[in-house]
Amino acid sequence: MKPYVICLMITSPDGSLHPSRWTKSPDGERSDWSALYDKIHAQHAATAWMVGRVTMAEMSKAQAHPPTGAVAAKRPHHFARPGASSFAIALDPGGKLHFAGDELFGDHVVVLLGPDVPESHLAELAADGVSYVVSETREMDLGAMLALLERELGITRILLEGGASVNGSMLAAGLVDELSLVIAPALEARVDSDRVIVFGKDGLAGKVELSLMSCDVLDHGALHVRYAVKAPRAEG
Repeated sequence: MKPYVICLMITSPDGSLHPSRWTKSPDGERSDWSALYDKIHAQHAATAWMVGRVTMAEMSKAQAHPPTGAVAAKRPHHFARPGASSFAIALDPGGKLHFAGDELFGDHVVVLLGPDVPESHLAELAADGVSYVVSETREMDLGAMLALLERELGITRILLEGGASVNGSMLAAGLVDELSLVIAPALEARVDSDRVIVFGKDGLAGKVELSLMSCDVLDHGALHVRYAVKAPRAEG
């Protein structure tokens, strides 16, 4: 089995990924809506959160730093702290991310890597105390990798928090169980701006279906909308 995955995002009614570009509202400010998002983040009671390379690079600004001594670079996985209680998961197929230690915001770091990541990068991660899983297939089987995290680390519930391409890819792969949106009373409406979910030129039509679970009115003019994510029904 894989963990239960909730795609949790804060957005505007037009689907914007960038609160810094939103219009103002008499109902509240970006700080109010961010506080609501943080509250709902905690309410979901996940054991891990997950982002892609670009989003994680904004959080971990470390540069490459090869270990000074010999470090064994195990494949296909290395779990530095299997007893950790919470985790920060990064999807980094090319092995571009670097870390200053084994935690972010108090959560143990786990990196999901592509098959061609060099031994030197694995050695750096291991020396920093970071856990990792290297894909054993050319196309990363994220379902199998997440199932491994559940078995080995006890991760049963993950908050997927972007960016847009990672959200779209996970939805298209059938790995998201729930879509949880905090919708703020603001708009961006810029041409070609980033959305909270994107998936290629054809989008997600025919790949997923949403079914409303709940819609709650929050403070400061915001809404919290939850959808169950289902496989598309067979036609006919």
